[in-house]
Amino acid sequence: MALKRESTAPYHSAQDALRVLETVARHTTGITDVELARHTGLGTERLTALLRMLRREGYVEQLADGAYATGEAFGRLGSVRDRDEALRVQLQRNLDRLRDSVGAAVYMSRYVDGEIHVTQCAEGPATPAVNEWVDFRSAAHASAIGKSLLGQLDLNGRRDHLSRHRMARLTSRTITNERVLLSRLDAQAPTVPVLDLQEYAIGTVCAAVPITAGSAVGCLALSLPVEHAHRLREAADTLNRGAAPVLLSLAI
Repeated sequence: MALKRESTAPYHSAQDALRVLETVARHTTGITDVELARHTGLGTERLTALLRMLRREGYVEQLADGAYATGEAFGRLGSVRDRDEALRVQLQRNLDRLRDSVGAAVYMSRYVDGEIHVTQCAEGPATPAVNEWVDFRSAAHASAIGKSLLGQLDLNGRRDHLSRHRMARLTSRTITNERVLLSRLDAQAPTVPVLDLQEYAIGTVCAAVPITAGSAVGCLALSLPVEHAHRLREAADTLNRGAAPVLLSLAI
């Protein structure tokens, strides 16, 4: 299976942040922002924004003399023994922040061994998660999560998945024609969120953005009650802009 999608803005942000973090990590006694700019080639405004994100995530900290050093979160993710739990906690913190930012339930999903897995979710009383009335593993053709994950595979990968999961009609809006679905996936721009407008469940709209890290296929998604459908595109754009910290956590 090969990946299809190219990097988008959140990837560039994560890559730049990782470059900054790696530079900080090489200077164990601390490094100033002026030195960081010289080492990374980043402009002042861009570097300031990245350092703000890295400090918020706990990956760097500012010392008393103003220099920057690695923070506690970086140390936890760098520990082989504690990495899995540290990553889960860090990602959940990111998802909770995104939930509050977009005003919707937020999901982290991965495509592993030919199947869809929703690995983490941030929901709340005002932002309930979608009712999984049909297993997401069987509903890739209808859900924003599934279409985003399939969209990151090559044609053979998509056809392999669809050959193992019948495209059932879940609502009157569900695409059940493989040719039509493959055509829409191929036309989907990597910078545009994938939408589900009541294709998976009546009364719910969803959006998803890719978060491919290396050879791993993943996505961030959100769901809203249909009465909030007018907020979907704006919420999806906010989700996309907030994907960089998630990508960074996966890359460290």
